[in-house]
Amino acid sequence: MNKSLIDALLEERRGYVMRGKKDRVAAVDSQLRELGFENKMLDQSVEAAAVEPEREIASLTKPRRRKV
Repeated sequence: MNKSLIDALLEERRGYVMRGKKDRVAAVDSQLRELGFENKMLDQSVEAAAVEPEREIASLTKPRRRKV
């Protein structure tokens, strides 16, 4: 087994799991199996939380009038 390649694929898989990319995780899992790496985490389902970022709206301040 090529240890550095497997480590790189596991790191890539971790990133896809964090982003919820199920199809990419499955592709990396198949690559890991082809290299002979078997682990119970390969068949775990990927669950991602749907987080909606808050939307910030910038507003301009009103220009101040000069006192004459």
